[in-house]
Amino acid sequence: MKLLERNTDLGILVLRLSIGILMLMHGVAKLMHGTEGIAGMLEASGMPSFIAYGVYVGEVIAPLLIIIGLATRAAAVVFVFNMIVAVLMAHAGDILTLSATGGWMIELQALYIFGALALVFTGGGKYAVSTKHLWD
Repeated sequence: MKLLERNTDLGILVLRLSIGILMLMHGVAKLMHGTEGIAGMLEASGMPSFIAYGVYVGEVIAPLLIIIGLATRAAAVVFVFNMIVAVLMAHAGDILTLSATGGWMIELQALYIFGALALVFTGGGKYAVSTKHLWD
């Protein structure tokens, strides 16, 4: 059956769409409700609150680029950086913690990080807008 044959590019597309769309939903929420919570956490740690606007790059622009497959590797690097900052700011106490059901407390964030990291190494694949881009 042709559908069950190995298709790495289709797998990369599924990965791009899944992490891109799921993270974009977080970005849309930030567009609708603002970044005040992030700005407050930044100020509390002694950093300027305007840095909170960077979340739009990591949660809106990078996911959109990943979804369409334009500059996929560069967008995935931004995505990974955004997630590492999010983990360190909001979930640092959970890094070495298990949930009540035995799962890693930051397993969702880790899936985002490792999924985007896979795209850093693979690029966007054949079903990307840019298959010959400098970063792909």
